[in-house]
Amino acid sequence: MSTIKELARNRGEAPPLRGGHALCAGCGIPIVVRTVLGSIDGPVVVVSATGCLEVATTRFPTTAWTVPWLHVTFENAAAVASGVESAHRALVRRGRLPDEPVTFVVFAGDGGTYDIGLQALSGALERGHRFLYVCYDNQAYLNTGVQRSSATPRWASTTTSPASVRGLGKLQERKDITAIAAAHHVPYVAQAAGCHWQDLARKVRRATSAGGPAFVNALADCPLGWRHPARIGPRVARLAVETRLWPLYEVAEGRTRLTYEPAERVPVQDWLALQGRFAHLLTPEHADAVAAIQARVDADWDALLARCAADAALRRAAVGDYDSGHA
Repeated sequence: MSTIKELARNRGEAPPLRGGHALCAGCGIPIVVRTVLGSIDGPVVVVSATGCLEVATTRFPTTAWTVPWLHVTFENAAAVASGVESAHRALVRRGRLPDEPVTFVVFAGDGGTYDIGLQALSGALERGHRFLYVCYDNQAYLNTGVQRSSATPRWASTTTSPASVRGLGKLQERKDITAIAAAHHVPYVAQAAGCHWQDLARKVRRATSAGGPAFVNALADCPLGWRHPARIGPRVARLAVETRLWPLYEVAEGRTRLTYEPAERVPVQDWLALQGRFAHLLTPEHADAVAAIQARVDADWDALLARCAADAALRRAAVGDYDSGHA
C-alpha cells in the first residue's frame, strides 16, 4: 500500500477501529493502531491490555472496535494472546475451524510492555507463539496520571518524578525494550513511529509474514503527558526520529538493518524544546544535562550503525560462501 487512501480501504467499509472513541485530540495511538491493522490482510483478532487505547475505545456500553477484541489486564496481554493463538491451532487440527490464516495482534502501552507485562511478553516470545505484539510507546503511565515508567526518558518530568529544586526529573535512562525483544531470537523485531506510517506499514507486513512471534515498538506521542499542543503532535514525533533519538530499524532473523536515516544531524534540544516535560532543562544552568542527552543519543546511534554494518558484512559473507559452494 503506497497511499493513505489505500491503507484506509484495505479493511473495507468498517475499519477495525472506528471513529467516535475518546482518545485525546492529537493522540498518536490511533495513528499507530490504524496503520498496523490496515496493513494486515485477512481476519484479525486483537488483544488489548489495559491502557489508554482500551479505556478510550470501549466505554460501556459502546465500542469503537469492529473486529474480535479482548480486553485483559496490564500484565498478561501476551499470555492471553498465546492462549488464543494456541486454541486456534488446536481447533483447526480438530476440524472445528477452517484452516485459514488469522492474525493475532496485541496492543499495549509502555507500562504494560516495558514494566508490568514484561514477564508474560518474554515468555510468549521464548515459546514461539505466532502473533504480533505492538507497543504503542508514549513513554509514561499516561492512562493513570502521567507517572514515570521505564520507558520515560532521563530527566523528563512526570507526576512521580517531578522536576524541582531537589531534582531534574526521572534519574534513570529509559529501558531499551526493542533490544530486549531482539535478544529473544524471534523472527522479527522492529522500532517504528506513527508519523512514518509507510515505514510502519512495511514493518507490519514483514512481521506478520515472519512465521513466528514478532514485536514492534512504535512511538506514539501524548500531548497531555509530553505537554505540547495537540496540533504539533506529528512534528514532535518526527523530530524524535530526525534527531536520531528514536531510530527506525528492524532486526530480521537476528540481523539489524536501518530503515530510515535522517539527512542531517538535528540537535536533540530541538525535540526537547517542544515539550513541557523538559522545559526545566532549557536554562543555562542545565546545559550540561542537555549535552549529556545529546551525547547519549550520538553514542546509541553510532552503536546502532555499527551493528547494522556488522550484520550487513555477515550477510554478504554468507551469500559469498553460498555462491562459492554452488558454483
